[in-house]
Amino acid sequence: MTKKYFGTDGIRGKVGEYPITPEFVMKLGWAAGKVLGSATRDRIVIGKDTRISGYMFESALEAGIAASGINVQLLGPMPTPGIAYLTRTFRAAAGIVISASHNSYYDNGIKFFSAQGTKLDDEVELEIESYLDKEMTTVSSDKLGKARRVSTAAGRYIEFCKASIPSTHTLDGLRIVVDCANGAAYSIAPKVFRELGATVQAVFNEPDGLNINESCGATDTDALAKLVVGNGADLGIALDGDADRLIMVDHTGEIVDGDELLYIIAKGAQTAGRLNNSGVVGTLMSNLGLEKALKADGIGFVRANVGDRHVMALLKKHQWNFGGESSGHLICLDKNTTGDGIIAALQVLVVMANEKKSLAELKNGMTKYPQTMVNVKVSKRQDPMKNAKVVEAVKEVESELADTGRVLLRASGTEPLIRVMIEGEDTAQVERLANQLADVVKTNL
Repeated sequence: MTKKYFGTDGIRGKVGEYPITPEFVMKLGWAAGKVLGSATRDRIVIGKDTRISGYMFESALEAGIAASGINVQLLGPMPTPGIAYLTRTFRAAAGIVISASHNSYYDNGIKFFSAQGTKLDDEVELEIESYLDKEMTTVSSDKLGKARRVSTAAGRYIEFCKASIPSTHTLDGLRIVVDCANGAAYSIAPKVFRELGATVQAVFNEPDGLNINESCGATDTDALAKLVVGNGADLGIALDGDADRLIMVDHTGEIVDGDELLYIIAKGAQTAGRLNNSGVVGTLMSNLGLEKALKADGIGFVRANVGDRHVMALLKKHQWNFGGESSGHLICLDKNTTGDGIIAALQVLVVMANEKKSLAELKNGMTKYPQTMVNVKVSKRQDPMKNAKVVEAVKEVESELADTGRVLLRASGTEPLIRVMIEGEDTAQVERLANQLADVVKTNL
């Protein structure tokens, strides 16, 4: 059965445009209360990022959940992984995140965590959607849910993050620039690193409701790179608006992306004896250099479809702990139940300390392959590999690359686009082959 509202990561869109309206969100809260609440799990926690519409949707969700007879605990601004953790530690029926992640302030979204701090199963999302088609009713006044703010939420999550590294480790002597993206971690992230001993310069930590992710954060690291170099810092840490994404900058101003960070974390776990003969889950877009570096170190590697939901599914299937995406969604299941930017950064810093190497030195353990992507507009969404001429062209490109490169054709999940991606050892060859294959796609689709 096809879902009507839920996408790969909750429900998201432009504020004021259906379904991201206060009326819909209130009913969504009511539906969630009906499906997820119970006599033994009678509370739902709600956290948000810093975009201005968060106040409105927080109130709407609170009203809907209370109408269903379930209590509400309001966490205030809180990183998405912090909401997953607090859902578990408060023994709540569910956690709700009000965030559009790395999008601009005019977008917002609602996503859910189960009582175990994991994404909801498809069947549960479908059940919630079924209630959205029903008339909203309110329980009797003596059974209405109550709401209260949790003043200790930030402190609890800060301590949880700090506990993700051994108590023998400190960050003494480390100079870090932390880019908070004017988002949910604006107060929490600097405190975590400071309390562990680092000298921290916090930037983009003054949210005004409109500046979340604006020319900053994990999706725009130019300003961070200049600050790291200009201030002589050891490294920079960039989070996105809800702090589930991490990109780092080394002391030379070079970007260290999700693939490189995943390699550092996995290799560090292997060296420390924490990998336990397991492997790493990447995605179809993970750089070929990551796969080759891991395999050279005897670490297994498999690719999931793009999206942390798919990465998580393969991690569970293989019973592995480490996975992620080039964009910086990094999952360490031995530390949290979902991707966590702050905790992932701490794992990298521990590897630096253990191996007495800089971030730049650790990054050099993996060689990234040149990658070129060309987006080809098509008349309708379709599978490019069902076209015989496209298949033939792909085989020709693969033959030329042999084992020194990789070809990926992927239909966009949201637009009528075919993404043509080529990786290889030679930049000029990669660009030529990508454009060559894109021309075939354009002509035949």
